[in-house]
Amino acid sequence: MGIEAVVFDIGNVLIRWQPEIYYDALLGEDRRRAMFDAIDLHGMNERIDAGEDFREVVYGTADAHPDWAEPIRHWHDRWVELASPEIPGSVRALRALRAAGVQVFALSNIGEGTLALAEARYPFLAEFDRRYISGAMKAVKPSPEIYAMVEADCGLAPGALLFADDRADNIATAAARGWQTHLFEGPEGWAECLVSHGLLKKDDLA
Repeated sequence: MGIEAVVFDIGNVLIRWQPEIYYDALLGEDRRRAMFDAIDLHGMNERIDAGEDFREVVYGTADAHPDWAEPIRHWHDRWVELASPEIPGSVRALRALRAAGVQVFALSNIGEGTLALAEARYPFLAEFDRRYISGAMKAVKPSPEIYAMVEADCGLAPGALLFADDRADNIATAAARGWQTHLFEGPEGWAECLVSHGLLKKDDLA
């Protein structure tokens, strides 16, 4: 089956999402490790991805952990610095696909509040034909529910979708549903995948 739409994850595909790097610079690696050991910050973020209010969740977590309250609040107040930089090769691929007439979708575990901040920093996030955002959908990867919602909304057969994500569990669920998949480990491999599927030519990504 031919590919009719390419589906991008956002974090670690189009934008680096490694909060530890930000906190290493802010606190030093040892204090950052101590904070992340004491508090499940990624679990906190998963609540936001699932649709809870961005500020309320972060500030509530900060209030519950007064020893770390100030750096925890950075997760909200300085989020665009946590979610940076963009991954230029992936942005080029997104725009090249659009220029070639290929539909491009986003499927991301991200809150509505965090997406609003990201859009202000990264205009390319408004360039998708369709966006599937977990915080709005109240479903998260790798739950099969969110993939089924994508299929129902876009009306395309699973095999017509090519999905790039940096997490193997997210890829596995998509593949089990019949999607074509690519485990993202860098923009070079993703570019090679798109060229191998005949969606782009190497010159399109120069």
